[in-house]
Amino acid sequence: MREAIAMTEEETLKQKYIITQLNGVLADKKYKYFITTYGCQMNAHDSEKLKGILEQIGYSEADHEECADFILYNTCCVRENAEQKVYGRLGYLKHLKEKNPNLMIAICGCMMQQNHVIKKIKQVYKHVDIVFGTHNIYKLAELIQLRLETKERVFDIWQKHGEIVEDLPTIRNHPYKASVNIMFGCNNFCTFCIVPHVRGRERSRQKKDIINEVKRLVADGVIEIMLLGQNVNSYGKTLDEPITFARLLQEIEQIEGLERIRFMTSHPKDLSDELIETIGQSKKICNALHLPFQSGSSRLLKKMNRGYTKEDYMTLVEKIKRVRPTIALTTDIIVGFPSETEDDFQETLDLVKRVGFDNAFTFIYSKRTGTPAAKMDEQVPEAVTKERFNRLLDAVKPIANRNNQERVGKVFNVLVEMKNRQDEHLVTGRLSSNTLVHFKGSEELIGEIVSVKIVKAMSFYLMGEQVMP
Repeated sequence: MREAIAMTEEETLKQKYIITQLNGVLADKKYKYFITTYGCQMNAHDSEKLKGILEQIGYSEADHEECADFILYNTCCVRENAEQKVYGRLGYLKHLKEKNPNLMIAICGCMMQQNHVIKKIKQVYKHVDIVFGTHNIYKLAELIQLRLETKERVFDIWQKHGEIVEDLPTIRNHPYKASVNIMFGCNNFCTFCIVPHVRGRERSRQKKDIINEVKRLVADGVIEIMLLGQNVNSYGKTLDEPITFARLLQEIEQIEGLERIRFMTSHPKDLSDELIETIGQSKKICNALHLPFQSGSSRLLKKMNRGYTKEDYMTLVEKIKRVRPTIALTTDIIVGFPSETEDDFQETLDLVKRVGFDNAFTFIYSKRTGTPAAKMDEQVPEAVTKERFNRLLDAVKPIANRNNQERVGKVFNVLVEMKNRQDEHLVTGRLSSNTLVHFKGSEELIGEIVSVKIVKAMSFYLMGEQVMP
């Protein structure tokens, strides 16, 4: 254990030294960078770390991709359309590189952990300078240095993760809220999911490192924390001294100055009674839970290797609502999983109506090379899947609308996040339930928690009026 910690600290010092070296070379050139992030919140948080490294090297952020001297795409491979978007953008970047000989192009993230993707980039997109994966984002400065010194394209793809490297720079997207990784990777191997293959096996960060990071963020003005992991409910199992996720939450709750705690993603099979009890007793855990069920058919859930049945999921929902009657539940749903029948789909619709989700992130099944589901027989015809998908949307929307209508006339605390993009007289924030709310206010409110009375409800957002103290 001590040896691993020493190696991690040595790697951190090495990367900081390289950053300092590059700053001496690049800072005076006034180069600009532009990062595009695809996929999940884990990727978004990784991009904050990549921004931190680039800015310490001496780059500043460009307003537009066309103005940048360093362009980085942080990619996702969960669905095929995300990959196609990346390929399309890479083709466009070739023209930018012809105009700007100083332009350096890098691509990283989950797509890069797939052999067929690397092969295609090497053969087709020869204008890409640096390629790396999910396990070594902390090495960005070293990879840039290697590219500058050798003048050769750099491919640095690790098939397995190394140690968790701490204490490298991060540029937060918001001064008042932040994301904190508590673990990396996944052990679940759902048959439709490529994530365990590209993110690696589960490993948890040390509790003290998480607690210290949250304390530093709170001291820097953060009042809302989002704890991130592919399956946060299994946090702590890989540590030398195991600790449950519920216990971690209880300790984070004690940090003074922290107002709100969120977390995702929560896997139903590992949602313990201890965690449900902790949610019920907490004053800081937000009144929202994202709990993907994927399908209402127990038959399909078994084929998906999800580890629970429809009945198990409903039991969890009942337990959660018993301790938090007003909790906003959201979920992920896949339509068109191999062999899905109309009866299977009706089970999904039934579960949606029984639970009453505030929102559902609905997806058409996407075949991913390397997953067991991609080889399954009885792939559902595209026309059938699309028709079911539309019916699912028709079922979700009125339930979300009904839930929002029940908030009209009530007063809620709202964390103000930004000026409204459509109306400069409005600001936009979120309830503890994560529901968006727009109301009249000034830019000075951003980062503050204010009382707002809800006056109008739409399907997926609210309109309100600030309640003066």
